[in-house]
Amino acid sequence: MAFAKFVAQLSAGVLGITIATASYAAETQNEISVMMNMARILRLPSAASTVVIGNPVIADATIQDPQTLVLTGKGYGSTNLIALDAVGNPIADLIINVGADSSSLVTVFMGSAKTSVSCAPNCQPMALGGDHPDFVSDVAKSHKEAASVGKDSGS
Repeated sequence: MAFAKFVAQLSAGVLGITIATASYAAETQNEISVMMNMARILRLPSAASTVVIGNPVIADATIQDPQTLVLTGKGYGSTNLIALDAVGNPIADLIINVGADSSSLVTVFMGSAKTSVSCAPNCQPMALGGDHPDFVSDVAKSHKEAASVGKDSGS
């Protein structure tokens, strides 16, 4: 009788560990990381007709086909993504974390003015949160000018 009780307790313990492991795996699959200014493919388990991004300043999603989304990191931080099917049932509810490749990131301090540079493979200015406002403005202006040159040369 004692052996049967031991086996029952052992089985309950193993079941508890299995449930905890499955729960942890589900939680980690509910988060996805995207690097700033990069895109990532997300495959959905079924067709989506509506995709909602909590904060489109942080991330963007484009429906490539009904079961494939392209996520783009737009700004640093976290937001969420909800995908719904044609009748409004949720297909996915994910946290999207947008960050930088810190292996190529260099932070420069000039007094109290912080600036960021991405060096992969060549160093280029990269405006991050906390950078000096004048630096951020200059980087944004430079990106806007580069984009307009690209449009003009394509015509």
